Amino acid sequence: MQTLYEWDFRPKSDISEIKSRNIVNYKEDVDEDFINKSTKGIIDNQKIIDNEIVKAAPEWPIEQISSIDKIILRVSVYEILFTEDIPPKVSINEAVELGKTFGGTNSSKFINGVLGTVYRTSKRYNPADDQKVSSVQKGNDE
Repeated sequence: MQTLYEWDFRPKSDISEIKSRNIVNYKEDVDEDFINKSTKGIIDNQKIIDNEIVKAAPEWPIEQISSIDKIILRVSVYEILFTEDIPPKVSINEAVELGKTFGGTNSSKFINGVLGTVYRTSKRYNPADDQKVSSVQKGNDE
């Protein structure tokens, strides 16, 4: 996330240099293979990812979304659409937590709404997930 955030501010910079510096800075918490695969996947598919964000939040032009929210959304949309090893709900929950930690007051709600829409329109969507939520909510209401 840090690498993509920096690159968003300096898109003409060498992403490899930013990534290498961040790997050194955060070496205790780094899975280099995951970072390399994710960074490349997000950059290579950025137009598709951004299009999904725009479709899910048409009232928010991509250039008006805060940089941190946009990066969090890009990472999670990439994971939902282009990976099979991260369950969508895990990616969404992690993105919401990142929004709470690094974003603005309403970031987590915005991120959750956008990613919920992206997930429900993706090929990985499982309608049973909605039924589980409804069952849990009914149990809380009774």
